[in-house]
Amino acid sequence: LDNAHLADFLKTIRDYYYIAPFTLDSVAVNPQKTLTELTDFDLVIAAKPTKPFSEEEKYVLDQYVMNGGKSLWLMDEVAIDMDSLNANGKSYAIPLDLNLTDFFFKYGVRINPVLVNDLYSARITLATGEGSQAQFSDYPWFYSPLVTSDNQHPIVNNINLVKFDFANQIDTLNQSNNSVKKTVLLHSSILSKVDGTPREIDLAMVMQEPDPKEYTNGYIPLAVLLEGQFTSVYKNRVKPLDLKPTKDESVPTKMIVISDGDVIKNEVGRNGPEELGFNKRTGQLYGNKEFLLNAVNYLLDDNGLINIRSKQIQIAFLDHEKVAAEKTKWQLLNILLPLGLLGLFGLAFNFIRRRRYAA
Repeated sequence: LDNAHLADFLKTIRDYYYIAPFTLDSVAVNPQKTLTELTDFDLVIAAKPTKPFSEEEKYVLDQYVMNGGKSLWLMDEVAIDMDSLNANGKSYAIPLDLNLTDFFFKYGVRINPVLVNDLYSARITLATGEGSQAQFSDYPWFYSPLVTSDNQHPIVNNINLVKFDFANQIDTLNQSNNSVKKTVLLHSSILSKVDGTPREIDLAMVMQEPDPKEYTNGYIPLAVLLEGQFTSVYKNRVKPLDLKPTKDESVPTKMIVISDGDVIKNEVGRNGPEELGFNKRTGQLYGNKEFLLNAVNYLLDDNGLINIRSKQIQIAFLDHEKVAAEKTKWQLLNILLPLGLLGLFGLAFNFIRRRRYAA
């Protein structure tokens, strides 16, 4: 993603951390220096890469993980976005090979090049008619799932709905090495399914009534947290580079894999970047920024910041039926009690005054 579409999130985390851009272009020239410089960073955020990673670049990233580096991956395995739709509202969704399948597979997940189709989704605004007769209407867009979580993990506890666009399916893999704990942070609704690719995407789909009977593949993982000791992708393989020293097993570390690069993308209006998660057409604010900020805080062990934002405040509400039933009693009590106390004070004052003067 370009800087304009990352602007709001970068501005937000700049209040908490020192950040800097980093590319892997120098791997081809001096891979050892690249790894050394990369390990100076506590966290790497890969925001919607679109070009395949070379084996040399993957090896540097792998050794960064082995040395305890944290990472946040926002990945698209299908090439499609709303901006790619042509004047007729059509485009083709095709698999996007980033050469990272074995990379994530070794760590315990697989991102499948399919699209998640969810009945619980955001709405898009489309124009019907032409010229002065055009009317704007909102329609559900099933490729924009609105995602929530049913677990109490601090990253997702008590956050608003997170909006995805053309998300992919994540599989969590059961491996013989159980040193990596996998936690599904976000998943689709129960009424969701996967659509294979390549396929045509047509805005005219909004006019078709979906058949709920087809939506039987629910609770599709879309964001997964991995924690523990990872095994190198290149263990027992020919190394593409000569790096020293190298490790086949990592120190304890963490990473989060999200199967949609647009989760971090803010809209850009006439006046510049909008707030991340803000839909300027509907005025709705989604929980994307809070989710990602929690993710970064958790990866960097800043749990105190997460707990402050996700703290649930219990508010005591009045029992309206009880209030109505006892309204008269409390009104009389509030009026008569002060008058009664004032009268008793007057009687006591006069009694003391008379005794004093009588003496």
